[in-house]
Amino acid sequence: MLYLAQVQKKGLLGKSGLQLLARQKSENAWATLVEEETILATEASNFNEGVLVLVELGPSRQALSVYDAKPWLLDVVQKFLVNGITPEFLQQETERAEQWRQSLTLQSQELDRRALELEARKEQIQEMEEKLKREKKALDAHSSQSNPTN
Repeated sequence: MLYLAQVQKKGLLGKSGLQLLARQKSENAWATLVEEETILATEASNFNEGVLVLVELGPSRQALSVYDAKPWLLDVVQKFLVNGITPEFLQQETERAEQWRQSLTLQSQELDRRALELEARKEQIQEMEEKLKREKKALDAHSSQSNPTN
């Protein structure tokens, strides 16, 4: 799992640690960590204190690789911030998408209601047609009995 971390030097022996700051959830989604966690990593000694790094952690929380986060951060800035994609913009887009979703839901419900109404009207018309056929048959039968042609 990939994490954004900050290098920390600990103690007199200069043991290096990584304070985990955020975890990658998917390619473009990250979550900040609520609880501070620091892991020891000998690879961190290659960096100055306070430097931001990306660290790949294995299943047992050991650092598999540690590398400078600068190129990744510059890529994030280039992709999102240079084009004016701010948190406010994203919030507005999220709200717009939610309004659009609600509108589509209402339209879908209205179409479903209309389809049910049409189906009910179709059944009424079919019932009326059947009734008219029965009445016509009855009238034909009555008129043939009252006007014998022989």
